[in-house]
Amino acid sequence: MPNKTEFKSVVHITDAVLIGEEDFEEEQLLEEAVLHLNGNILGVVFGTVTGLIILVATSWLVIKGGENVGTHLGLLSNFFIGYSVTFVGSLIGAIYGFLTGYIFGFLTAWIYNRVVILLGHN
Repeated sequence: MPNKTEFKSVVHITDAVLIGEEDFEEEQLLEEAVLHLNGNILGVVFGTVTGLIILVATSWLVIKGGENVGTHLGLLSNFFIGYSVTFVGSLIGAIYGFLTGYIFGFLTAWIYNRVVILLGHN
C-alpha cells in the first residue's frame, strides 16, 4: 500500500496536468469574454447613471428652492429642448440624459472593441 505522502503527490501531479489543459481553454474563453465589451449593456448603464444624475440634481434644486434656482443647470436647455429646472423638466432631462449616456457608452464600447481587434487580441 502506498504511503499517504506518495499518494498526495500523484494526485497533485494528475490535477496539475488536468488543470493545465483546462486552464488554456478557459483562459481563451475568459480572454474573449473580458476583452470585448457589449455596447448595449454599457450604453444602458451609462444612460441610466446619466439620466438619474440629471433627475436627482434637478429635483434637488427644485426642492431646495431659492432666489435663482438652478441657474447653471438651466443651461442644459441649450442642448436639451424642453428641459427646464422644474419637476417636469427633470423627467425630460432624465430622458435626454439616458439617450446621451447610452450613445456615449455604446461608442466607448465600440471604440474599445476596435482597439482590441487592432492590437490582435481577438
